Amino acid sequence: QYTMPTCNFIYFFLLTFFLLPFYLIVYFSLVIFLKLLLCFHLIYLRNRCVFRCITVFITQEVMKRWNEGHFNVYLSDQIPVDRAVPDTRPETCAQNLVHNDLPTTTVIFCFVDEVWSTLLRSVHSVLNRSPPHLLKEIILVDDASTKDYLKEQLDEYMSQFPRVRIIRLKERQGLIRARLAGAAVAKGEVLTFLDSHIECNVGWLEPLLERVYLDRKKVPCPVIEVISDKDMRGIFKWPLVFGWSPVPEDVIKKNNMKVTDPIRCPVMAGGLFSIDKKYFFELGAYDPGLDVWGGENMEISFKIWMCGGEIEIIPCSRVGHIFRGQNPYKFPKDRQKTVERNLARVAEVWLDEYKDLFYGHGYQHLLDRKVIDIGNLTEQIELRKKLKCKSFKWYLDNVFPDMDTPVVKAEGLVCG
Repeated sequence: QYTMPTCNFIYFFLLTFFLLPFYLIVYFSLVIFLKLLLCFHLIYLRNRCVFRCITVFITQEVMKRWNEGHFNVYLSDQIPVDRAVPDTRPETCAQNLVHNDLPTTTVIFCFVDEVWSTLLRSVHSVLNRSPPHLLKEIILVDDASTKDYLKEQLDEYMSQFPRVRIIRLKERQGLIRARLAGAAVAKGEVLTFLDSHIECNVGWLEPLLERVYLDRKKVPCPVIEVISDKDMRGIFKWPLVFGWSPVPEDVIKKNNMKVTDPIRCPVMAGGLFSIDKKYFFELGAYDPGLDVWGGENMEISFKIWMCGGEIEIIPCSRVGHIFRGQNPYKFPKDRQKTVERNLARVAEVWLDEYKDLFYGHGYQHLLDRKVIDIGNLTEQIELRKKLKCKSFKWYLDNVFPDMDTPVVKAEGLVCG
């Protein structure tokens, strides 16, 4: 006897028939989702491993190449040598007008075993951001580099730029004499000295040449990015140690100084500045008795101020500079003795009675000429007389009145 299915059974059958596809879709979707999740997790783990490997590799490369220039050479090589840089000048600088008959300049780079990418970036920044009618030439003075890429490879690369020429010194002379070699053959009316690891910013050159145009005895320096911010000037502390210091607040108020106004600078940093070529040689250029590097910024700063000139920092001229913890090149002689010898020459020629302050700060051993020979000073002393330069006391009173100058000596020590 046939029995009709109950309603419950029919409902169950219909529900299963219609919902089964839905259950299957959910099931397989969940399976696929879990598989994808597992795949993404595996990819994440692999990428994290790859990222760690890349990070380790880059770190190793950075450390391996650090000693080439004592900065991140690996990163420098990844940056285009012809890159654009942001305009970091105060906003009103772009509105400043300059004379249309400014003097031409020769830009002088001195280098020894400089990093390839850094040197090229320095040159490109000058070529790209200097008005062609003002840039007479760029002189690269090779101070007897030993790197192969700085020989024929550099000659070939620079041959594409008619304004660039290379002078090669046969023996290592040091920064000071290398600059003198470049200045001796320069054709521009103004000499602009730059380090070989810089980047010039937009409109960097015109404000410097404008100051020389207005007064040939002005020696303008660009703002060195990162180190000297607005209202900063170069100074020295005993015993002739260069440093940065803000302009005294009373000076800013007294002169109603704006952010774009030139800043009187008692001592230049030394690496970056422009100077009228004839005036540079009238001053006797750098003391040729100074060796390699060290103290030359003090010597030329005192000479400029005491012999009728002025040093200024120009806020509308900005130049980026790589600062290194130590020099990547070796000194022909002992570095400390070289710098001490140079500073002793500066002290003897320019500090007058204040030279005792220099010797009193741990340099008394330099007074014994048997210990260190600072060379003949006759020509430098005669040059100072010929130029009718003012006294160092005048310099302290008029150029750097806020300088602490203790005058009491006791048992070889200077007391303030």
